[in-house]
Amino acid sequence: MNASASISIGLLARQAGCTVPTIRYYEEIGLLPAVPRTEGGRRVYGAATVRRLSFIRRCLDFGFSIEQVRELVGLVDEPHRPCVEVREVAAKHLAQVRDKLAELQALERNMAAFVGSCDSACAGGTAVDCTILEDLASPGDSHLLSASAPSAQANACCR
Repeated sequence: MNASASISIGLLARQAGCTVPTIRYYEEIGLLPAVPRTEGGRRVYGAATVRRLSFIRRCLDFGFSIEQVRELVGLVDEPHRPCVEVREVAAKHLAQVRDKLAELQALERNMAAFVGSCDSACAGGTAVDCTILEDLASPGDSHLLSASAPSAQANACCR
């Protein structure tokens, strides 16, 4: 690699908007290929690495998992593979995004119900009588909130 095409890891990090440890991590897990080193042991990168790192960062910005990024990088490295394989990775991710969106919408409904319950039952009272704290202490699925509203019992905390 000639000196004019050499990019240090620090410059690569600045150009790609990430950190040096991130680049080392991507090399360690195989998203970035190992690169040549100078006699002094410093890594030297080329323009192709800048492009690859930008691609990885963009995939992560879109929420693709590391494994999905690995699949996409593999497809970039084998350009003769069918586009439908890329589409399958993207479609799978889209389904995951839609599932997460549904979870967030359920969370929003529950939080609105918590606030509404407090507004009508106990706002202005003491924390010990707060319906939000009571609902949060109730047994339930802690991983995924149900679509049902929190208890609407009218505590007399504000009366």
